[in-house]
Amino acid sequence: MESSYLQDYSHKRFNILTGEWVLVSPHRAKRPWQGQNEVVNNDKRPEYDENCYLCPGNTRANGEVNPNYEDVFIFNNDFAALQSDSPEFQVNDGLLIAESETGICKVICFSPDHSKSLADMSPKEIKKVVHAWQKEYNELGKNPKINYVQIFENKGAVMGCSNPHPHGQIWSQSTLPNEVHKKNTQQFNYFSKNKSSLLGDYLLQELDKKERIIYENESFIVLVPFWAVWPFEAMIVPKRHMASISEMVEEETLLYAEAIAVLTKAYDKIFNTSFPYSAGIHQSPTDGNDNSHWHWHMSFYPPLLRSATVKKFMVGYEMFGTPQRDITPESAVKMIKALL
Repeated sequence: MESSYLQDYSHKRFNILTGEWVLVSPHRAKRPWQGQNEVVNNDKRPEYDENCYLCPGNTRANGEVNPNYEDVFIFNNDFAALQSDSPEFQVNDGLLIAESETGICKVICFSPDHSKSLADMSPKEIKKVVHAWQKEYNELGKNPKINYVQIFENKGAVMGCSNPHPHGQIWSQSTLPNEVHKKNTQQFNYFSKNKSSLLGDYLLQELDKKERIIYENESFIVLVPFWAVWPFEAMIVPKRHMASISEMVEEETLLYAEAIAVLTKAYDKIFNTSFPYSAGIHQSPTDGNDNSHWHWHMSFYPPLLRSATVKKFMVGYEMFGTPQRDITPESAVKMIKALL
C-alpha cells in the first residue's frame, strides 16, 4: 500500500467491523483545517435547574420524584422505545414482514450536577458511571428475554438530545440490532479463521504504524479508525481481548474512565464548544452463546465538520450510495492530538 496515495487521491476504505466501505476524498480538503472562529453560546449552565426532570429532587413527567442522588442515578425510561410486556407475534404477508420486539430501556444520569458533561468530570467520577454500566449490563443480560444490551449517549441538541443534564441511555432487547449483527458476523468469521481477535490484531497494526492513535494508557487505545466516517470519529478499544465491559478489573475501569475523559476534553477544544456526539459501546450479546469472538469497544460519532455550527449531514450520495469524508482520519488525529 502506498500510504501517500491515501492523503492525495480518492479511494475507498474497508470497515473490518461491518464489512462496509467508506469513500474518502482528501483532494477536496487539502488543508485539513477549514474551520473558523466564531461566537458560540457557551453560557455556563446552573448546577441545579428546577425545570430539569433529571436533576435531584425534581419530579419527572410520570409524576415520580427523583431521589437526592449524589453521583449516578438510573431509572426506567418514562418514554421507553421498547416495551417489556409486548405480545409475541409475527406478520408474514407476502413481502410484508414484521415480528414483535421486546425490551427494557433505562436512563442513566452521570452526575447530579446539571452543568457538567463527561468532559467536565474527573476520571474518578466517570469510573462510577463505568461501574453503573457494568452493573446494568450484567443484570439486564441475566434476563432470559434480553439478548443484547446497548449502552449509548447522545450529547447536544444537534444530536437530538432533549435534555442537557449529563445522561445516557441503555436499551436492552430480545434480538441483535442491525449494527451489532454486522459486527457479530465479521468478528465471528475472523475469529473462526484466525483464532484471534479481529480488533486485537487491528490494534497491533495501529500500534506499529502510530498514524491514527490519539492517546493510550496501560490498558486502552484511543484512535481514529482507519475506516472512520464522521469528521472527528474516534474509538476506545481495550488492549486486552475482552468480550464485554463486565470483564474489566477495577484498575481497568479507572483507565477506561481516563480514556473517556481525555477524548471528551479534547473534543470540547476543537471548536471551543461543548462538543456534540453520539457515543455507544458495542460488546458481546447476552444470549448465552459462546461470544469469545467479541472484542468490545466504544465509538464516538461527532457531527461537527468545520465549526461549532456547521454539521456534517449524510445527504445526497451518502444517502443513496456510500458514506463519504473529505478530512482523512490521519488529518483528524493530528488536530485532536494537538489539543491534548
